[in-house]
Amino acid sequence: MKRLMILTALIPFAALAQPLNTMNNPNQQGYVIPSQQRMQTEMMSQQQQQKGMLNQQLRTQTQMQQQSLQNQMNANIQRVQQGQVREQPLPNKNGGMLGGMTSTGSGQQHMLPPQSNGSMLNPQN
Repeated sequence: MKRLMILTALIPFAALAQPLNTMNNPNQQGYVIPSQQRMQTEMMSQQQQQKGMLNQQLRTQTQMQQQSLQNQMNANIQRVQQGQVREQPLPNKNGGMLGGMTSTGSGQQHMLPPQSNGSMLNPQN
């Protein structure tokens, strides 16, 4: 009887108790396992960090390539400019491929002896 009196005295306090968390019901649609949600959140943050690091590496690599290309272009421009200042014609003995007139005056130099019309028909060996 004494227990019943105590129990009836505590009933009003039971109404003040917090209701069960209805969002944490595994039978409801959309329920997410808390540990799985934590893992997904952690993985997403790691992916964001990695993406940021890769973007930074890409920017750095692009800047280095641009700087290298600019240095190469500057060096080539300097070489060309210095070469034009010091450029002297090379000695061209025996006419080379550009000079040297043949006896016929055609301005061409041939490895084969000059041929005349019909000479292929009458070989002179």
